[in-house]
Formats: sequence, structure tokens, C-alpha cells
Amino acid sequence: MIAIVDYGVGNLFSLASSFSAIGADAVATSDPDIIRAAERIILPGVGAFGDAAQKLRDTGLDRVVIEEADRGKPLMGICLGMQLLLEKSYEYGEHEGLGLIKGAVRPIADVIPKGLKIPHIGWNALHVTRQTPLFKYLKEGDCVYFVHSFYGADCDESVIATAEYGVHLTAAVANKNVYGCQFHPEKSGEVGLNILRAFCELEAQA
Repeated sequence: MIAIVDYGVGNLFSLASSFSAIGADAVATSDPDIIRAAERIILPGVGAFGDAAQKLRDTGLDRVVIEEADRGKPLMGICLGMQLLLEKSYEYGEHEGLGLIKGAVRPIADVIPKGLKIPHIGWNALHVTRQTPLFKYLKEGDCVYFVHSFYGADCDESVIATAEYGVHLTAAVANKNVYGCQFHPEKSGEVGLNILRAFCELEAQA
């Protein structure tokens, strides 16, 4: 069973529907016991980093997610959920993340060419920089759907894919059993479903 962490910030219905479409058993929950019992965990998120991080802390689910990741359970953060995996964010101030992946969240406005629209919205091709089990069904250049104004920076050792938006931005990261996608697999058609399918096949790490 896959636990989709419900802490009040996330696109839970679309994610649950996507897992259902590939025949996977997934449940949106804020119950720590269900999250601990799950075989895999999804950390979704939309909105502002500071608000989401505070909600995670207020519910105590930040500790649950960190503890389960430390046990080797497969964990994937999506969009803001990916950003929360990093050490900190500079989105309207400075905020502490979960620290499961080295790096920081910074504005794309600081790095993309002038004139490009912010937020970055739309379909972009993935450039795979490191092969991982999460991408076992992915082909170089497959397109996925992005919506973001901030990106994962200072995390080169964990980057597994980039996408070009004037410059190459972090599209996905991985650190052992912890994965993150800046894009939305649940909004990325068959390519996204294949990424979720591969996630469902990940085994826990000792």
C-alpha cells in the first residue's frame, strides 16, 4: 500500500486517481500509523514552502516522514513535496526543510533569461543525468508537466534529471530510497504513469 501524506497541502485526488489507473493501492492519509504501515510514501505539495513546512511540523508528520525514510522505505516528493525534501528554502524568507536531500530551494528568476514567464508552466523534455530505478520505463526526451517558480539548487550530487527553461533546471533528485520530482507525474499522461509505476516497484533499502 502507498500512503499519500495528507497535511492539507496537495493535489491528493489526482494522485490517488493516477495510482488507481495503474492498479496500485494508494490512500491519502494523515494517520501516522497508516503511513508507518505503508510500503511506500508520497509527499505531495502545492503552494508556498513556508506554509507547507509549518503544516507538516504542526501535524508531526515531518518526523514520521523522516523516520520512515531513514528506515529505507521508498519516499517520493512531488512538486513542492520535492522541494520540502531539501535542507532549506529561500522562498519569501528562509525556511527549514526536511533535510533528506542536500540543497536549497531558490527562485528560478535568479537564473533563467529575462523575458521568460514565471512561473514556468508547461510540458518540457526530461534530460536524464543519472539512471535510477524510478526511470526504468522512461526514454530520454520524454515530456512531463511543470508548474513552478522555484527550483532545487546546490543539489548536483542528487540530480537525476534536468529540464531546459532557458537554463537547465533540476527536474528530479534521488538520494538512496528518497526521490523527488519537480514536475507532476499525475498530470504527465502515460510518461507520468510509467514513473509512478516504477515507484510502485521500488523495494525498501536496508
